[in-house]
Amino acid sequence: MSNYEKADSWSIKAQKEGYPARSVYKLQEIDKKFGLLPANPLQINEQYRVLDLGAAPGSWSLYVLRRLSGRGFLASCDLSPLSRRPDSGLFDGENFFFKQADIFAADTRATLTTLGPFSLILSDAAPPTSGGRLVDTARSAELAGAAVLYARSALKHGGNFCIKIFQGADTAAFIKETRPLFNSLKTFKPRACRASSFETYLVGLGFKTPR
Repeated sequence: MSNYEKADSWSIKAQKEGYPARSVYKLQEIDKKFGLLPANPLQINEQYRVLDLGAAPGSWSLYVLRRLSGRGFLASCDLSPLSRRPDSGLFDGENFFFKQADIFAADTRATLTTLGPFSLILSDAAPPTSGGRLVDTARSAELAGAAVLYARSALKHGGNFCIKIFQGADTAAFIKETRPLFNSLKTFKPRACRASSFETYLVGLGFKTPR
C-alpha cells in the first residue's frame, strides 16, 4: 500500500466529519486565511454563485454547500461522479447543479458559464499522475489554464478564485501572467497537503473585469 492510500489523521477526520476526502481541509484552511467565502452566511443571497471545477469526489462542493447554509448557488463539474455517501441530501438541493463532463469541452464551458456570473471559482482538479514530474506539471498547468479561462468569462468583478497547480518550471510564468487579473494573487500550501506533494494553491482576490 502506498503512502497516498494509507489513511492518515486528515483522512480519518474527513470520514468522521462526513467528507469523502481529506482535501476538504485544504479548502477550509484557505477559506479561513483568505476569506474566500463571506464569513456571515446572511451576506449570501441568490446572486452569490460558486463554481467548483474538478469537484469529485465532492469534498470541496460539500464544504461550500455547508458554508452557504441553503443560500446562494453552487455549480460543480468533473469527469467522475460525486460520492453520494456523505452528502446528507445536499447534492439534491435546488441550489446545486452538477455536470459530469470534461471542463475543457466547449459545450461544458457554455453550460457552466450560463449559470454565472460567479462570485467564487474553485478548482482542485489534478491530472492522473504518471510519475514523471515534467509530464504531471504540464498537465496540471493545462487544468489551471482552463480554470483561468472560466474566470475570464464568468467570474464577477471583485470575485475570488482558488486553484491547485503542480509546481514546475513554468509555474512562475503562469503566476506572472495570471497576477494582473486580480487585486491580489498569492501562493499557499495548506497543512493538509502531503509533505511529498509538489502541489500548491493560487488564491486570487478581487477579480478585475477585463476591459
